[in-house]
Amino acid sequence: MLEHLRGPHDLKRMTAPELATLAQEIRDELMRVIPRNGGHYGPNLGAVELTLALHRAFDSPRDRLFWDVGHQCYPHKLVTGRFPQFETLRQEGGLFGYPSPAESEHDPVYAAHAGHSISLATGVVLANGVLGREGEAVAIIGDGAMTAGMAYEALDHLGGTGKRVIIVLNDNGMSICTNVGALPAHLRQFVPTDSGPTSPFLWEAFGIRYLGPVDGHDVAAMEAAFAEAQRTPGPVMVHVCTIKGKGDPRAEADAAAWHDMAPAPAADKRPAASSWSSYAADAIVRAAERDPRVVAITAAMAKGTGLTKFRSRFPERFFDVGIAEQHAVALAAGLARQGARPVVGIYSTFLQRAYDQFIHDVCIQELPVVFALDRAGIVGDDGKTQQGVFDYSYMRCIPNIVLMAPKDENELQHMLHTALLHDGPIAVRYPRGAALGVALDSTPQRLPVGKAEVLRRGADVALLGIGLGVDSAIHAAEQLAGEGVSATVVNARFVKPLDRDLILDLAHSVGRLITIEENALAGGFGSAVWELLEHEGVEGCRLYRVGVPDEFVEHGSQASWRKRYGLDAAGVLEAVRRHYPELFHREASGARREGAPDRSAARRRPETEAVGAR
Repeated sequence: MLEHLRGPHDLKRMTAPELATLAQEIRDELMRVIPRNGGHYGPNLGAVELTLALHRAFDSPRDRLFWDVGHQCYPHKLVTGRFPQFETLRQEGGLFGYPSPAESEHDPVYAAHAGHSISLATGVVLANGVLGREGEAVAIIGDGAMTAGMAYEALDHLGGTGKRVIIVLNDNGMSICTNVGALPAHLRQFVPTDSGPTSPFLWEAFGIRYLGPVDGHDVAAMEAAFAEAQRTPGPVMVHVCTIKGKGDPRAEADAAAWHDMAPAPAADKRPAASSWSSYAADAIVRAAERDPRVVAITAAMAKGTGLTKFRSRFPERFFDVGIAEQHAVALAAGLARQGARPVVGIYSTFLQRAYDQFIHDVCIQELPVVFALDRAGIVGDDGKTQQGVFDYSYMRCIPNIVLMAPKDENELQHMLHTALLHDGPIAVRYPRGAALGVALDSTPQRLPVGKAEVLRRGADVALLGIGLGVDSAIHAAEQLAGEGVSATVVNARFVKPLDRDLILDLAHSVGRLITIEENALAGGFGSAVWELLEHEGVEGCRLYRVGVPDEFVEHGSQASWRKRYGLDAAGVLEAVRRHYPELFHREASGARREGAPDRSAARRRPETEAVGAR
């Protein structure tokens, strides 16, 4: 049936047995594609009947369906005409793993962060009133998103307007792991029964009429509830109870483990090293064993950041605040104020949600809060909404912050040790995926703040890498040596503060600099180097920056996007060839082969340009 489904309008003509058959076909397709391509497994299996009921009760795209978080939208994609492309899910050039207006008129917005759906739906309803347009606005919020503070800001405003927005609370009791906090405990009091609707006081306090709870795997029951919601003159919440992982006994039994899946490895692929997240978590646990002041905080991402290890070892010093990043950072500030040493384990893309608290509550106060920035840089298959390529830029412009990135997992443990000894705000930024597989020192060392590491000396060009850019620089330098070009390789370590003395020395002695960073070029590490040269009035130095251009990075493999942006060794080598061609033609031109570059040209301030998409 699925292959003949032309769009959601076809669902309205189906009988109950046909819908049951279609639901099973959707689950079969999810179970076939997700393990191969990777993606969110449990949330989508649990939202199949809910998706069918929504599209039967409402008229998308006239009625706007906002999927909060968005990682439960795969059944929605399958019934809105994207079944022929579903094989391409999360593949470069294929279907996005979250709602995407570029794919379908049935996706009103890109959606991959939690808590915004009620705000968006309220905006649609208010705009319809101003512009005289028709259509319902439905916010499907759940899988932990109802723990986000933004949702309650929207509820407060919506209740005051009295406008009809239909909120569907997809309650499966989970974020990635089990939901935490008072609200989930409150919701667990309510389960679907035949005794009629209950009326939790919480929603009525916001002026929201409550319907439910409803069995989220009973299409007819949900349709009846949605019909009643459409007859309600004001805002209404339909409480739908679903089972995360429905249809796969493994996922139903362990919803946290089956929340998402990595792509299946190629048959000939060697086992990868442990993840950066795992190494970071191990280092934080070891630090907590040495220092009883160390505590860890996460915003519903204990599994993703590896902090489940900390939770198991030190449950009384572990704080999961739910999907509430603003609170997580301000909480860390309160803990630090009282003498604790808090580590905020958070994805780079999610720290954006707590920017004011980062500035106001931590940096202005100069408090010793450690930000362990996971999944920084290019994240790959999760796509544009999840890329961690902005943190150098949005953090280094704030006074008092120290910002560093390790070249490998051994340096990561040294940086986390350094961070916990630092008396002020400090961030350690590391990427997604497998680490490099280097050996770890038995004892972590304190690194001098603001001091880089010279890994190789050369006179022709200086490659200044930060994070994974160091590995690319090392391999590029090896290839350059084979072509008679000697390169200095620097592990910058710190984006802020920079190693001023080393950079200025290289600017004067070598005169050709290339910075390599997995961050937006605008305001990033290369910009910081440029600003230093400009501020110091350095003349006769040429600077080229390799990084992410002024665009959002789409989904696809990390390796593919690093290659596209010239962030791998081949890209760095190409940058040297393209921008310093004289290094490769010196014998024919009679130019010097060793030492500093030719200074015969008119002296000038440093030149710079940014690499674009290749």
